[in-house]
Amino acid sequence: MVVFCDARCTLRVFLLLTSTLRSASTFYLPGLAPVSFCEKNQAGKDQEVPDCRSEIELFVNRLDSVESVLPYEYTMFDFCAQKSEKRPSENLGQVLFGERIEPSPYKFEFKKEEQCKHVCTKTYDTKKTEDRQKLEFLKKGMLLNYQHHWIVDNMPVTWCYDVEDGQKFCNPGFPIGCYVTEDGRPKDACVVNSEFNDKDTFYIFNHVDITIFYHVVEHEAAGSRLVAAKMEPKSFKHTHIDNPDCSGVPMDLKNKFAVGEVKIAYTYSVYFKEDKNIRWASRWDYILESMPHTNIQWFSIMNSLVIVLFLSGMVAMIMLRTLHKDIARYNQMDSIEDAQEEFGWKLVHGDVFRPPRKGMLLSVFLGSGTQIFIMTFVTLFFACLGFLSPANRGALMTCAMVLWVLLGTPAGYVAARFYKSFGGEKWKTNVLLTAFLCPGIVFADFFVMNLILWGEGSSAAIPFGTLVAVLALWFCISVPLTFLGAYFGFKKNAIEHPVRTNQIPRQIPEQSFYTKALPGIIMGGILPFGCIFIQLFFILNSIWSHQMYYMFGFLFLVFIILVITCSEATVLLCYFHLCAEDYHWQWRSFLTSGFTAVYFLVYAIHYFFSKLQITGLASTMLYLGYTLIMTLIFFLFTGTIGFVACFWFVTKIYSVVKVD
Repeated sequence: MVVFCDARCTLRVFLLLTSTLRSASTFYLPGLAPVSFCEKNQAGKDQEVPDCRSEIELFVNRLDSVESVLPYEYTMFDFCAQKSEKRPSENLGQVLFGERIEPSPYKFEFKKEEQCKHVCTKTYDTKKTEDRQKLEFLKKGMLLNYQHHWIVDNMPVTWCYDVEDGQKFCNPGFPIGCYVTEDGRPKDACVVNSEFNDKDTFYIFNHVDITIFYHVVEHEAAGSRLVAAKMEPKSFKHTHIDNPDCSGVPMDLKNKFAVGEVKIAYTYSVYFKEDKNIRWASRWDYILESMPHTNIQWFSIMNSLVIVLFLSGMVAMIMLRTLHKDIARYNQMDSIEDAQEEFGWKLVHGDVFRPPRKGMLLSVFLGSGTQIFIMTFVTLFFACLGFLSPANRGALMTCAMVLWVLLGTPAGYVAARFYKSFGGEKWKTNVLLTAFLCPGIVFADFFVMNLILWGEGSSAAIPFGTLVAVLALWFCISVPLTFLGAYFGFKKNAIEHPVRTNQIPRQIPEQSFYTKALPGIIMGGILPFGCIFIQLFFILNSIWSHQMYYMFGFLFLVFIILVITCSEATVLLCYFHLCAEDYHWQWRSFLTSGFTAVYFLVYAIHYFFSKLQITGLASTMLYLGYTLIMTLIFFLFTGTIGFVACFWFVTKIYSVVKVD
């Protein structure tokens, strides 16, 4: 596998793979199998494609905004809804991410074009409190620039428009409407139409022109496959609502309603175009190509590689020159007097494996960190292969959750092994804390955030049944597996150290400012953070600015670089502290690389104030709450990497020292 290939290539390869599998077998991932479409009089008649469809369903998803963390279901805005049909099933990842996909009354027949087709009319009486509240909520959605997200054949319906430098950006969503301020300044999408010019007025996009592009399958099977769905939102105040013609002035809603009746008619037009240049396996490319981040990603990778090469050179110099000479000279000493003249890391061999303070907590952190590390590695590996691509909705979160649940065994095992090596005897407390402490903190934070979402009526609020299911996964699967891992961990003998520990602790000499604990910890997190901060920008954009993230090849490579950087930076600082005869390396090694999470928290706060347009107390609390969860997970992840690297380093160097 070549991880340097960006994820657009990965997604294309995966879709090509699934397309090839069509002729070889019937295996597909859910929702990723190609669907053939044909005209109504041909549907089901062709023997080669008995399931050829003529009806094209349009599904609607939750609406979100870059100015608010609170997404809402489609029906909350009182749009045209299809209440009779059953909603498609959603996986765990979709529910946790707040996706709420449901059928819509927008239904098309393949190759049957429609112009200004009426969908429904919503009537509001401003004298009624309920109707006024609905209109106020609709205006609030337009003021905060809430976006529709429509889906056709598992593809986002995109709104493509020109941006700077003559480039075209394809947005997988389009706004409800827009607002012209009291001073006549058009906000957001109001700039697309010069007729949106009335002051203190909202303009709702109640009409869409949808163009569906298809590709005729020539050699694989009969029928056609949809390769793109593009739309353009428009606004019309229909003169004849029952027989609309989609012409005239825009549909405006004054900020201050006059008493009376307000009618909003929703319409659409649909067109079909054949595109022989786009194949089904490449149908996401036009969306991904409009996100020109590849050059920035390569700059990020090169920046990270320079840091890794610098650290690798430092470590190599220490290991091959300084350490080698120290060990050789120390082992050649013949008398105690010669040894007394020595100084540095050799003199603390009798204390370097002394159990740390709060060894119980450290072992619990190491167990949880191991669980997160393996989960992250496996998830990113599958994402690089394309199995967790944007086309497979919710798969990334579902995979991560399932892996975390199943990885309770290594968490319990690692925590038990290190706790036993620290001389701990309270094994029951250790396994209980491993199973409940860190997951409990995350769940408590998540539950508080969910209460806020419930109070705000957001679609991101996890239903009670799903919450019970998550708890069941935790208590019924993860906890027993953690106990099982701890059982095997405590059953094994304690880790044997290469040198004996003295009964009386050695006095640590006065340390200079640079060899004290706090400065070393603060400096240790800078280099790992420098490797990832550019990638963090795109990850935060995908989470909070609702941009599509697809560059898993880059992310996996940055993950590997982060592991190497954390390890090497921690080993370097560990060596310097041991040379200063400070043998308290266990907690220090964990906190040195774990401090990268503090830089992440600071960067996330900076991102909130400098990049986001989020307003409102609830949205701010949600942002901080979810950021704290990510910070804790990142702290455990990076801290475990640093400790394990330093543990290996210390064990290695003292195993080659002759001790009488």
